Amino acid sequence: QVQLVESGGGLVQAGDSLTLSCSASGRAISISAMTMGWFREAPGKEREFIATNAWSGSSTDYADSVKGRFTFSRDKDVVYLQMNRLKPEDTAVYYCAARNLGATIWKHWGQGTQVTVSS
Repeated sequence: QVQLVESGGGLVQAGDSLTLSCSASGRAISISAMTMGWFREAPGKEREFIATNAWSGSSTDYADSVKGRFTFSRDKDVVYLQMNRLKPEDTAVYYCAARNLGATIWKHWGQGTQVTVSS
């Protein structure tokens, strides 16, 4: 079982930057071999994909809405989401998730961290 805990959310102004962290624990094998992802859920909207990285060292796929502004990174059992040039429409609860390499179901989810961007 993998436990994921996000942190780093907060209230910022449009144009500011913020870095979210997601710490993984509870697994004997490092998450470096797991596919990790970031998602977000805004009020009244469905949860949407933000970024996914297949394994440590692989390339990252981004949603068009964040491409060029958000950057995914990993360091051992922590994954990060660097968010630059934030917009009010980026306001949401951000979640990290993990799945086994090659799997299609995101099996493990964090509790989420709130990001609010004021205009």
